[in-house]
Amino acid sequence: MAINKVLVVDDSPAELSYIKNIVTKTGCIVLSASNGQEAVEIATKETPDIIFMDIIMPDMDGYEATRRLSNDSATRDIPIVFVSSKTQKADKLWAQMQGGKGYVTKPYTAEKIIEQIKAFN
Repeated sequence: MAINKVLVVDDSPAELSYIKNIVTKTGCIVLSASNGQEAVEIATKETPDIIFMDIIMPDMDGYEATRRLSNDSATRDIPIVFVSSKTQKADKLWAQMQGGKGYVTKPYTAEKIIEQIKAFN
């Protein structure tokens, strides 16, 4: 599957901008959301090829958004890569149990984000 459309989800405008810039340079179309609820709505409507999801966000966290997307037949096949400052092994395991397919810890490099895109391409 070619990665052409990417959804980036983060409540921090700085983080959102940083990841969007990295992904844009790969030639992908970038969509963005600032919380889990927005992410679910955009993913359902736009069907991105991959989602980069923060965990700690207002309204709906990344875990809940991932559960909802993973349980919906229209979005369950979209790989979700968590991008979080949570670095414990338990956090990564829990992310995987919610349906996450990858995990990048903050602070990250552009290469780490691009590696994830390539892994699902």
